[in-house]
Amino acid sequence: MIDFALKFLTIRGGKQLEGLHKLRPLLRSFVEKGPAGCSLSVTYHGEKVFEDYVGFADLETGKEIDADTIYRIYSMTKVVTCAAALKLYERGLFLLNDPLEEYLPEFKNSTVFHKNANGEIYTSPAIRPILVKDLFTMTSGLTYPGNGDETEREVQKAMDSLRKKEEQGEKFTVRDLSKKLASIPLVFDPGSQWRYSLSHDVLGAFIEVVSGKVFSGFLKEEIFEPLGMQDTFFQIPEEKKHRLCTLYDRDEKGNLKKNTVMDSRFQPSFESGGAGLLSTLGDYSRFAQMLANGGQLDGVQILGRKTVELMSTNHLQSEQLSYYKWPYLAGYGYGLGVRTMMNPALGGSNSSIGEFGWSGLAGTWTLMDPKEKLSAVYMQQMMPNFEAYHQPRLRNVIYGALNS
Repeated sequence: MIDFALKFLTIRGGKQLEGLHKLRPLLRSFVEKGPAGCSLSVTYHGEKVFEDYVGFADLETGKEIDADTIYRIYSMTKVVTCAAALKLYERGLFLLNDPLEEYLPEFKNSTVFHKNANGEIYTSPAIRPILVKDLFTMTSGLTYPGNGDETEREVQKAMDSLRKKEEQGEKFTVRDLSKKLASIPLVFDPGSQWRYSLSHDVLGAFIEVVSGKVFSGFLKEEIFEPLGMQDTFFQIPEEKKHRLCTLYDRDEKGNLKKNTVMDSRFQPSFESGGAGLLSTLGDYSRFAQMLANGGQLDGVQILGRKTVELMSTNHLQSEQLSYYKWPYLAGYGYGLGVRTMMNPALGGSNSSIGEFGWSGLAGTWTLMDPKEKLSAVYMQQMMPNFEAYHQPRLRNVIYGALNS
């Protein structure tokens, strides 16, 4: 296999970023104990300083991971969706503190589920409307499907209903989902808590209404084509399906089994702004590099520098932060669709304050740092994803290599 790690070591300030060689054995250790294959790209001051591909895209056929491999990036879609919405913000088409109902009227007169002392469930009007900003920051009161509370259960029923219609030949769109979700009482009053949710899927519907364009078309015209991201899309073209990496489930003994269920959950007509995109290491690296470079890349301006600063600033107040408590994200706050480093000491991290990014269900991960003009993208396809083990280690090795 070509040693991409050595190929892309570069000189910065007369010194080699020699510490990046430590990533090579680290990636191989990941594959020995986890995914069938993985890849990583690091860009620094506009130059690709590391790129490596390890293991297999498909174990059964022996197909290796390479630069053409396409991955399901799941929640790394969220960063793209939020960046797209911020393009409309920069055009003066909305304000972050605008009520969402001004654009998506289905959210007018939202209600909230409550439970009394006897355990009985009741609803009451929301204390305030959902704001557009609440979609970005996951403070809307929306949820994902599940069984943890009444809102999750109702969202599960709504999603099942939409998928059943799809199976019967009736397509559903992001706006259809938005209208369904708006009919369900929220899990909390908007702005009072933080909850990971379908907020960014609703943001996709918001983008359609504000831009007057189909969500996927807006992303293609405003982000993918300008950045040369030719392999990033919601629906993979037939001629590229052979490049799609196999998704694996890993059992407790370390055995990998193909997962065919997850792909069936994403219906062809549904463009999920929270989890639906597929991409390559190279494509997403260009997107990440653009953000690390203050919103522009190769002369193409996607966002303004100050907008990227706003995106990567913590937007959660102390009460909201108390609900944002995933252990491996210690030290991070949450900005406009991204984690953002607030306290490196608390997180045990050697990264910069303001370093930001997100990750995906199958273990994909991205990091952007405008202060250092540094970005990194890691790809794999496995569940459980081992993110709490992989991602902090990648981050610490990458920052440990900076010497000027």
